[in-house]
Amino acid sequence: MKTCLVVDDSGVVRKIARRILERLGFLVEEAVNGQNALESCDRAMPDVILLDWEMPVVSGIEFLRLLRAREGGTVPKVIFCTSLNDMSHIAEALEAGADEYIMKPFDDEILHEKLEAVGLAEKDLL
Repeated sequence: MKTCLVVDDSGVVRKIARRILERLGFLVEEAVNGQNALESCDRAMPDVILLDWEMPVVSGIEFLRLLRAREGGTVPKVIFCTSLNDMSHIAEALEAGADEYIMKPFDDEILHEKLEAVGLAEKDLL
C-alpha cells in the first residue's frame, strides 16, 4: 500500500487530506510541523508528502531542504500544498526539491491530478 505523510498545522486540512488520500488507497500519517515530519520520516520514509509551507517549529521549506539532504530523502514525492501562490514561492519550492505545488483550498480532483503527475495515482480512480 502506498503511504502519504500529511504535514500541516491545521487539523482541518489534515482531516480533509486524509479523507481524500484514504479514498485513493493511501495509508496516511500526519505531522503538525516540519520537526514532527522529520521524525516520522526517520521511522519510515513515505511514498509521498503533502506539505504546508507556513508552520511553527520547522516550516515546510526548511523541512524540504532538510529532507532532501538526508539519506533516502530524495525518494518521496513532495507536493507543496499552501496558500502562498506567488511565483517566487513556487520557484523556491521547486528549487528546494518539491515535485508539485498546489494551492489551498484543494479538492479530490486537484489532489488526484497531482498524485497522477508524480506517478502515484491511477487515471480514473476517483
